[in-house]
Amino acid sequence: MNIKSQKDFFSGLMFMAVGISFAWGATTYTVGTGARMGPGYFPLLLGILMAILGGVVTFKSLVVETEDGDKIGSWAWKPLFFIIAANLVFGVCLGGLPSIKLPAMGLIAGIYALTFISSMAGEEFKFKEVLVLSTVLALMSYLAFVLVLKLQFPVWPAFITG
Repeated sequence: MNIKSQKDFFSGLMFMAVGISFAWGATTYTVGTGARMGPGYFPLLLGILMAILGGVVTFKSLVVETEDGDKIGSWAWKPLFFIIAANLVFGVCLGGLPSIKLPAMGLIAGIYALTFISSMAGEEFKFKEVLVLSTVLALMSYLAFVLVLKLQFPVWPAFITG
């Protein structure tokens, strides 16, 4: 069988692999029934749906002819690096690194760091826009997670709060 669209073929395989992994991981939890759902119910169904979607996309890539075959391009290393780095820095800001005695910097600093680092993944960087976006995200996150949901984690750096 001939692959008609490489992009769809490999993205379908990725969807199937992630879906099967989620479904398999969900079986370690209590699944329950439709009426009394356990903690594994949603991840199991989501994984199954994701695997089915991946199967449909993969099948379509083998059957439907595309104009140029939708070849896979080169890796976008810059966005990949900055997005992964932004998430790692956010995690370090939120929890700190006890192994090197780096204290937690809190939610607000983490969101500013996340936004500024991830914005460097794009083609252009506009400081004012990123600053406004960071401020809105920090404010909304504080309202949602701290005030509404009452989650207990550091909001400000330890050297500020004492």
